[in-house]
Amino acid sequence: MTDTTNHHYWQGAFIGDDEAADRLAALPAAVEAALAEPLDAETVLAACDALAGALRDPGHPVRDRLAPHLPADGAEELYAELAAFLDRGALTRKLRRELGSTSPQRLNRPDAKETVYEAWAPVGLVAHIAPGNAATVAPLSLIEGLLAGNVNVLKTSSADTLLASHLLAELVAQDPTGALAERVIVLRFPSSRQDWLRLMCAPADAVAVWGGESAVAGVAAHVPAGCRLVEWGHKISFAYLTRDAWADEATLNALAEDVCLFEQQACSSPQIVYLDTEDTGELHAFCDRLAAALAARPAPAAHELDPAEYAELTTTEHLARLEEHLGFTRVLAAPDRTWRVMADTRPALTASPLHRTVWVKPLPRKHLMATLRPMRRYLQTAGLAGSRTDIAELSTLVLAAGATRVTPVGAMTAGYAGEPHDGVYALQRYSRRVAVQADELFATTACLDDLARPVAFPRPAGPLLDKAAVQDLNRGVELGDAELYFRSGGSTGTPALSLFTYEDYDTQMRAASRGLLAAGYDPARDRTANLFYCGGMYGGFISFFSILERLGGVQMPMAAGPDHRATAEMIVAYEVDTLFGMPSYLWQLLHEEADLLRSYGGIRKIYYGGEHFTDEQRRILTETFGIEVVHSITYGSTDLGPLGYQCTRSTGGVHHLHADLHTLEIVEVDADRPVAPGETGRLVFTTRARRGQHLDRYVIGDLGRALPGRCPCGSHAPRFELLGRLGEVMRVATYFLNYRRFAAIAQEQLRYSGEMQALLASGPAREGLTLRMERSHAPDPDTARDAFLAGYPEVRSAVEENLLDFTVEAVDGAALYRTPTSGKLPAVVDRRHAQRPADQHA
Repeated sequence: MTDTTNHHYWQGAFIGDDEAADRLAALPAAVEAALAEPLDAETVLAACDALAGALRDPGHPVRDRLAPHLPADGAEELYAELAAFLDRGALTRKLRRELGSTSPQRLNRPDAKETVYEAWAPVGLVAHIAPGNAATVAPLSLIEGLLAGNVNVLKTSSADTLLASHLLAELVAQDPTGALAERVIVLRFPSSRQDWLRLMCAPADAVAVWGGESAVAGVAAHVPAGCRLVEWGHKISFAYLTRDAWADEATLNALAEDVCLFEQQACSSPQIVYLDTEDTGELHAFCDRLAAALAARPAPAAHELDPAEYAELTTTEHLARLEEHLGFTRVLAAPDRTWRVMADTRPALTASPLHRTVWVKPLPRKHLMATLRPMRRYLQTAGLAGSRTDIAELSTLVLAAGATRVTPVGAMTAGYAGEPHDGVYALQRYSRRVAVQADELFATTACLDDLARPVAFPRPAGPLLDKAAVQDLNRGVELGDAELYFRSGGSTGTPALSLFTYEDYDTQMRAASRGLLAAGYDPARDRTANLFYCGGMYGGFISFFSILERLGGVQMPMAAGPDHRATAEMIVAYEVDTLFGMPSYLWQLLHEEADLLRSYGGIRKIYYGGEHFTDEQRRILTETFGIEVVHSITYGSTDLGPLGYQCTRSTGGVHHLHADLHTLEIVEVDADRPVAPGETGRLVFTTRARRGQHLDRYVIGDLGRALPGRCPCGSHAPRFELLGRLGEVMRVATYFLNYRRFAAIAQEQLRYSGEMQALLASGPAREGLTLRMERSHAPDPDTARDAFLAGYPEVRSAVEENLLDFTVEAVDGAALYRTPTSGKLPAVVDRRHAQRPADQHA
């Protein structure tokens, strides 16, 4: 049973009048407390999407709880309307269109070359004064305030149902963080209660009013100086038809549909039809045809007009009939008065009393500006019908006259996600554009928020996903969410397909560009050769081209190629000082063209991806080639995008998490259970910024551990250390052998700085393990074999037990197997179960 006494909703609880009055008096303090903690847009998106899913489910208990507050007829339509608005895809698009990104409150650098940070900040407290004739306007207005990060207090009419407060209570219940509850207040009281309205508006930073001029004026009296008054007033919309268009029956029927849909209750419904003519005969002939089209429409649902509506309808019709005697008008009406067409030879804009009542007037386009511009404050939608040239010319004209929307006739009440409302973006009206200017001490800080607080999202739920499961999910992605196709490099076997929207791709490239700034990349000074592999739908080269584009960095898009001499000559010719590429490729390039590149001496920085440089290789790069900076360009995958980045204080496999994009868990190798703090486990990522795909709890195949404490760079972004891949652990000769152990022995005991690859094969008597080392860097193979046997007891035991043939080979670097698409050097190549190489390393 619904509680009719506690009909106010205040920060998570339903309360009665007396308590609401007490809390209103303390509203400023409640607002200050709530604003002390910023609200992430993702928190709002997640809760809205969860509620949308509940509203779409006919058996969900949320619908049962809302049912008492919905009309018996039209409940399903209301559920569908609300779910469509609350859908993550729609709200994400709205955020991108109106505020530029899905994280608009984060202080990022709009120009990477400057240490200036900008963001959309909430205005603070938004008071929403909702109308009494639109059930969904009130809660949706407040949700717009939440998307902008504000605390919101909503006034609903005392004549309304409790739908708004209960719907918003259900939204708050979807948020496990409790952040939304602090920002939602719903009060239900009559406008005559001026003391409450005054207390509600006094501390507000913006007041949004829905209604006509009298409603706006009544609220404006309580709006304090400096407070933003956002008027969503009544508007008038019209259709404009050229001669060819009004002769077309399809256009006529579309116009009749616009008139009848919503019974003209929408501001975008046509109240007037203008014809591009001065001929009265043409005007009256069209009215006859329009009357017939309206008569053919299904009758409106039975609805009792209130006295004011009835009086306006009858008065307007009677006056028009009186003016027939003066030759100004002609009235056509249904016998049961369910529709009215009123011709008027005077073109002045005239409001309709609605309820399928439409004016039809002549207005040659040469007089359009003079006729409409005086009424520009009231204009909204112009539905146009004509040729393509007519539409283009008339669009310019009606927009200049004051209209804010132009649509085809037949689609006047239709909209799209992120559409401006009455000529403005609502989210911008509920936000402030703020900026922070900093000095060179912040050169490597891409987002100022990372120095202030960590990004925190609820722990993900659901089963773990492997690559096969993600590929299955890709098959269900809708066409509109699959705009950009990439294939992985194939370093874990068969290349996998990854799908993105261009919006998601842009979000990820911007995140990766922020990571590059943190790693010390300077877009104002660095001259970069992009030497990643290209082609075969592989995303390496293209992604880093896009990243540099967003940074505004100087780029030579060379791509990795077999002609190392030509590449080296371009590096010298174009004064490149920064290299982007795979470690294995860059290593080959530098050593094969060592004389030319060392004599040039201009390469200062290397940013690498896909593989790792060993400590010994880093030493060689610094001492032999004079490289000053060697950092990971990003840690990521083709399907998830950028996952982590290095700051200037990070070395080896240590990365910061892109916490605004992903959530990271570290679970045990053999169970879905969190590891103990600092222990090694499987890295599990949940991506938060993807449209059309839910990549939740994806086991990427890498091993790592979380690092405690705040990074010396000052960032709060979580840190983790990569410790290899599951595929680098080889089950051979009854033992589990780890490639990383071999690599450590080679570096520490043999001072080996070249590339190395493990090759597994099946022999007639036993399995074989061959370590291939570059001839130009390798010690004597027998010496190396002895060092590995001495340093790795399990290998020695397998050999002594005649379970394993273990050899070391010195080969040319070109003889090592590399994946064809990405050029990666797989750490392990397993030939035991296939005729061609199928590696186990990404």
